[in-house]
Parts: sequence; structure tokens; C-alpha cells
Amino acid sequence: MDVIRTDVAIIGGGLGACAAALAAARMGLRVVLTEETRWLGGQLTNQAVPPDEHPWIEEYGANRSYRALRDGIRQYYRRNVPLSASAKALPTLNPGNGWVSRLCHDPRIAVAVLHEMIAPYRLNGSLFELRLHRPISAWTHGDRVTGVVVRGRESGRDVLIEADYFIDATPHGELLALAGVEHVLGQESRAETGEPHAAEAADPRAQQAITVCFAMEHLPGEDHTIDKPRQYDFWRAYEPQGWPGRLLDWTTVRPETLEPLRRGLFAADDGHPWWTFRRILDKDVFEPGFARSDVTIVNWPQNDYWLGPVCGVDAAEAARNEDAARQLSLSLLYWLQTEAPRPDGGVGYRGLRLRADVVGGTADGLAPAPYIRESRRIRAEFTVLEQHIAYPLRPDGPAIFDDSVGIGCYRIDLHPRVGGAGYLDLGCWPFQIPLGALIPVRMENVLPGGKNLGTTHITNGAFRVHPVEWSVGEAAGLLATFCLERRVLPREVRARKSLREELQALLLRNGVELAWPKVSPL
Repeated sequence: MDVIRTDVAIIGGGLGACAAALAAARMGLRVVLTEETRWLGGQLTNQAVPPDEHPWIEEYGANRSYRALRDGIRQYYRRNVPLSASAKALPTLNPGNGWVSRLCHDPRIAVAVLHEMIAPYRLNGSLFELRLHRPISAWTHGDRVTGVVVRGRESGRDVLIEADYFIDATPHGELLALAGVEHVLGQESRAETGEPHAAEAADPRAQQAITVCFAMEHLPGEDHTIDKPRQYDFWRAYEPQGWPGRLLDWTTVRPETLEPLRRGLFAADDGHPWWTFRRILDKDVFEPGFARSDVTIVNWPQNDYWLGPVCGVDAAEAARNEDAARQLSLSLLYWLQTEAPRPDGGVGYRGLRLRADVVGGTADGLAPAPYIRESRRIRAEFTVLEQHIAYPLRPDGPAIFDDSVGIGCYRIDLHPRVGGAGYLDLGCWPFQIPLGALIPVRMENVLPGGKNLGTTHITNGAFRVHPVEWSVGEAAGLLATFCLERRVLPREVRARKSLREELQALLLRNGVELAWPKVSPL
């Protein structure tokens, strides 16, 4: 078995992992970063989800390094792609003009820009990557993790990584389980959290839907119909409990009110059709003739999968559910191509073409990894509750944390969950990320690097998005650096005001925002 010794080991390569790696390497630490797929970037890249962000993102409310990522994506388009003159001059270029985000873009561009950002640390040897490696075990001694074993998915070889600090940036919080870090999965009970929207009983299987996203274009007059998916007949007939009809239909529900909403491919009752929802290439943004069609990402209610969990279950059950989620997405595409009602009275859009190249050329044409909305979450020294951030419960503003290590903002947005619970969509204040939510109740050298920090099933709905995950990762990377330099533990930093203020000064010097300049509910 090969052995690598480093200062900080980041297990998993999501957005938080990239932020943590950049932060620690920038401060002179040696960093090892592992990732199970070929792409770094998690939900932004291998899960193919354009950034979900708050409405003030262009003006304020993000770390300097996250802004560098966003600016880098725009500059990459300006340098390398024939934009129209008006688009090239637009400071807030949105390559896809999707209405879900101010920066709907091709995931391959995000991969390229992330590689550019970490390139200096690769070149000087401070950052070493192990892609296509997954964690299989962890070695512990008392309240510390001493090593993590990762296995090459292609080579089959095992590598032991020894480090002073470990950051879990996997989609499911896998290191938490392997290392025996106390954690929560699924929903807590109302008796435990006191949250008005918590369930009566705790249930680790009650996790949010996953979604296997895919990219497609539309070439009218051509036929790109895929083979009929093997589970198509099941999904074509499936009528979810509490849904206005079949899942594969143009009528869904409004998450905020649960009222029926009819939204078609190119037209909708509310003026927001699915085609432009997560569109990542608007051909009108580019020079004439550059692209044959727009390209859009399909991450819709119709391909949310909630019939079973993929986290915290045995490998066989997880594989069955991920396969079913992939079958649902393929079935949605096949329905769109063959049976979806058109405004002209016909059915099907056979010119819809699956763009496997956009997501890395997978065998089935879908994103390499499912979009994971909910992870294991550490049992933390401090847990963020609905009572701290929900607008209906706090009309005068959010809770203020004197140990803030970052900020974020998103509605409390929960998708349907395993077990039958439907959407939950609540107004939310812009919030701070408390240091206490990054510190496990027992383990001394493990930190969360994404959506696995100390939130609840409810508040995870606001913390799970791109810029928040980045902020958590960057805070973890800088916290590990600070602790190694001062030879203190994370819980000591939180407990001692002088150390806490030193850490916050370090965060501020590195462009981490700790408080909102303006506060309005979202």
C-alpha cells in the first residue's frame, strides 16, 4: 500500500473541497485532495447543476475566492468563445441566460476554471490530487483520525493518506461514517430540534430527492429518440402521492404553495418555461452560426427521485436507487421525445438530442454523479436551526453569531423526500455560518467541507447551495491552517475569544465575508 503524508487531506472533490484546498495551499500547507470522479467541482461540474445563488450575488454576499471563480468563468468565455459584441461587453455575462441563475454555463468551463485556479499549487507541489479514488476506510486513535485509505477505481490500488487534519468534502459525508464521527442523517424529530417544520419522528431514510441531471439541445426536423428505457412503463404511469397527476407531465406543483403549475418546454403559465430554466447555452449570446441550438440542463421536478435513499444504506440498495434515478431521467427524456403534448396538438419533440459530451461523455449520456441535496451532517458543538434563520419565525432579522466564519443566503428549499414528505419552501434571512457548526462534538481533527456541517434536515435546505458550500470549505481550510500554526484545536479557537478573533481576522484578510452589509429576507 502506498502512503502519503500531508498537512491537510481533503476527502472528496466538491466545491467546498476546491475552496478548502485553495485556502490551505495559499497559506503554505501541503494538501492532498481526492475525488471519486474525473472532475473536481461536485454539484457545479460532475453533478451538472448551474449555480443556485441569492439575488444580490453580483453586488455583495460572497467570498472573494468565489467571486474569482465566477469572474474566471466569464473571462474564459470572453477569451475562448465567439461571443456577440454585446454579450462580450456585458459585465454580468450569462452564457445560457437561464432564469434560475445569473451565471448559467457549461460545466466543462467550470472544470477548466477550477483547474486554472489550483494550477499554481499543483505546479509547486503543495497540492496533490488523487482523482478516481474513493474512500474505503479510516484509521482512528482516540478522538483523532490518523489515516484514510482511498482506492483507485481503475487501478484497484489502495493509498493510505496520513494527515494532521481531514476535511470531509464528499457528497454523502462518507468520511463521517468511515471514521465514526457522530452525525445525523435524514430528518430529526420536532422534540429534538424544536423546529416547527420538523417531523414528529426522526427518520434517517427521509432524505431529499436526488436528481440525475442531463444536457440536451433541440434540432427540429431531426430524430434523436433514444432507445426506450427499461423502466419507462413504470415511470410513465407513476402518480406521486400529493401530485396533481402523473410525474411525467407538464403539470407539477409550486414549491411555495403546493398549488398545481403547468409549465411546458417552450411555454408556461408563469412565463418561465423549462427550456430556459437551466439553459447553459443561449445561441443568441454567441456569433451567428456558432451553435446549432441552445443547450439546457434538465434538473426539473419530473426527474427528482425520492423512492429510496442512496446515503446510509448498503451498497446494493444505494446502487438500485441510483440506477432507478438514472432510469427516471432517461424516461423523462424519452417521454419528451415521444409523448409530451405540444401546443400544436402533436406529441413529442424528436429533435431533442442528449448531449453526453457536455457532462463528460458518460455511457448513458447523463451526469457522472447524481445531484445530492442532503448529506450526513456532523453532530456539532452548535447546530443551526429553523429558529435561527427562517423569516416567518424571526420578523426582525436572523440570529447573529459572534463566531461567524462566513455567510450565505438561500430560501429554505427542501425537495420531496423519501417516505412521502413533499416540498417545503420557506422564506429565509441572509445568514452567518457559525464556527460552532464546523466543530464535531468529539473528534478533534475532522472538519466538514460542504453541506455536512451542523445544520438540521430543515436548515440544510438553505445551506446546500453552491456559494454556501464554497464558504464552508474555505472556512474549514483556513481553520485547519490556523490550528496548525497556533497548535490549538478547533474547539479551543471557538472557546477563546482572542483566538476566535484572530481566526476571523485571518478570514477577513483572505476575502471571507463574515457579515451581511444589508439584510432583507429572501
